[in-house]
Amino acid sequence: MSAQNSKGIQTLLDAEREAQNIVQKAREYRSKRVKDARSEAQKEIDDYRKQKEDEFHKFEKEVRPLPLRLHLPPIYFPPSPSTLNNQQANTTPEQHTSGNKKAEEDAAQDADDQVQAIKSAGDKQGQHVVDDLLRVVTDVRPEVPDRVAQAQA
Repeated sequence: MSAQNSKGIQTLLDAEREAQNIVQKAREYRSKRVKDARSEAQKEIDDYRKQKEDEFHKFEKEVRPLPLRLHLPPIYFPPSPSTLNNQQANTTPEQHTSGNKKAEEDAAQDADDQVQAIKSAGDKQGQHVVDDLLRVVTDVRPEVPDRVAQAQA
């Protein structure tokens, strides 16, 4: 019976070792996939950064002011279409905008709404405010300050 228990224990130990090996391989595979994903993401980030830097440098070359003299501030001379190739001649400012036209329109509408609200509040309360100011300015009631009154007493 002891041999049979020993054999059963040995089988359980073997199964446990095999399970540990499977778990270890799964961990290694997972860590490898995480490393691969990080390196792939970094590669995509680098590619995107390079693309945006290239776009910026192209934009900079198109818009950069040309200094006439060192002691003068730079002056911008737009390139003439005859000096540009067809691709550069067809560039428009829209190519260099951030594409936030909807946000700009919303902000402009919000500003207009606020200006209208201020104007309507001014129309409603304006005369009352003017009347209060005129009353305070024209109805003068001189009073002796407490410090002066105490000093004279």
